[in-house]
Amino acid sequence: MFVTIARPAVEPQGPDTVAVPGSPSITELTPRALHARLLENAALRRMRGVERLRSNRLEDADYWLHAAPVAVRKASALREERSFAPLP
Repeated sequence: MFVTIARPAVEPQGPDTVAVPGSPSITELTPRALHARLLENAALRRMRGVERLRSNRLEDADYWLHAAPVAVRKASALREERSFAPLP
């Protein structure tokens, strides 16, 4: 029995080759965009923790509620590391 490797129908083109053909390219975020994404991540973690508390899943809630400040600290460290103009 012979086994052949089939090539995917869509091939990545250009300098940005990604793991899955057809998926969007990964762009380098600006410091401000990365800061916003980290703060959004912290808010989502906090909301997930509150949701778990309401579901009476205390261990999950503890994890998510303790993970939220970590994302805020990362965002704060990013502002200190890459000094960009303060937000209005």
